[in-house]
Amino acid sequence: MTIAIFGNWYKRSTLEEVAHVLDFMESRGVNILLAQELRDEMNLRDKYQPFTTDTEEYVDFALSIGGDGTFLYTASMVGNRDIPILGINCGRLGFLADVQTSEVDFICDQLVQNNYTIEQRTQLQVIPSLGGHIEHPFALNEIAVMKQELSSMIGIEARVNGELLNYYKADGLVISTPTGSTAYNLSVGGPLMIPQTRSLIISPIATHALNVRPIVIPDDWKIDLVMKSRSHSYLLSIDGRSVAMKEDITLHIEKAPYTIKLVQIDGHTFLNSLKEKLAWGN
Repeated sequence: MTIAIFGNWYKRSTLEEVAHVLDFMESRGVNILLAQELRDEMNLRDKYQPFTTDTEEYVDFALSIGGDGTFLYTASMVGNRDIPILGINCGRLGFLADVQTSEVDFICDQLVQNNYTIEQRTQLQVIPSLGGHIEHPFALNEIAVMKQELSSMIGIEARVNGELLNYYKADGLVISTPTGSTAYNLSVGGPLMIPQTRSLIISPIATHALNVRPIVIPDDWKIDLVMKSRSHSYLLSIDGRSVAMKEDITLHIEKAPYTIKLVQIDGHTFLNSLKEKLAWGN
């Protein structure tokens, strides 16, 4: 078995957990690739091969050790290679990285023994119009457009399948997958969704009109956005990676041609995560 390990390389507690996982996996005879940043930070360049976007070696699993941000980074590195990801939570909330550090030895043993299931999670893809360039245009959680200046809102013309949905005057707009329903979407008042739901959520950020609410659409619908801003620019955020875009660059958003695979161990379900993280029933 070969695994790739990713981690939050600037937190000491995470590096200690990475070291523990490395020892555990080595004791089970597992071949290990290490994310370049971890390899450098932990001075392990001579011991482990790096995992990069160009790595051609077959990898059975990717372990993401950190918080949900680390998990999103891992997903961006894995890309379309069909490598299942298991998230180990060294952060705070952790909807994607929901395995606690106290469970690590047991969970890793379950991996080695093939006691797990795989969930497919929808990704989004954003395609800018001519003149726009995006380094990594895929999002597991959400794609958001936001105003770039503090003093004024932006106008966002949103079309679905070519038909006008709304002209939003707001601080921004969030297009979320079901996986991302617990992320930015939740903070702006959007609905929670079971990850296997085949839908997308369009949620305004601080809209000027009180009668404008989030809306759920099928995930095979296409979304086109045209922005108008006093500063003639706006911010595009893809799973938290932000880039400034010129006003004349329009965006086409649709379901990505591949999914991200999540490793699920018995007892680690989305509903259990909701009850635990949001204190439902307490």
